[in-house]
Amino acid sequence: MTTCPNRNIIHTGGLDPKTALAGHKGARLQSGGKGRSDDGAPDAGLATKTRTKAKRPSLYRVLLLNDDYTPMEFVVAILRDVFNRNQDDAIRIMMLVHNHGVGECGVYPYEVAETKVTLVMDAARRNQHPLQCVMEKL
Repeated sequence: MTTCPNRNIIHTGGLDPKTALAGHKGARLQSGGKGRSDDGAPDAGLATKTRTKAKRPSLYRVLLLNDDYTPMEFVVAILRDVFNRNQDDAIRIMMLVHNHGVGECGVYPYEVAETKVTLVMDAARRNQHPLQCVMEKL
């Protein structure tokens, strides 16, 4: 066991402390300006690590559009089954669709919104209703 000069690091053998991180991605050890990096340039002198912050996914509003033929009960059932709304919320949203022509079912990441739109459109088609469901980016 040895102590590295000018450092408070104890070396127990095995690896040379100046080359211990040589294969580690993005790591460089201080070499006093005598060494060279892989590209032939003098060593920078400090080990650096870049942190990337994960980008939040874009959100999309899922909207139901009014028509004159789809029964209100079917719309309420869709809101309960596909969007997991309770009975009172489902009726409130259905009335927004009926009175204002459009109602927001929820806000979701792209893949979830796309899946919910597909589920609504498939159920409407199976039951021969012209109900339309769309998504729009926030």
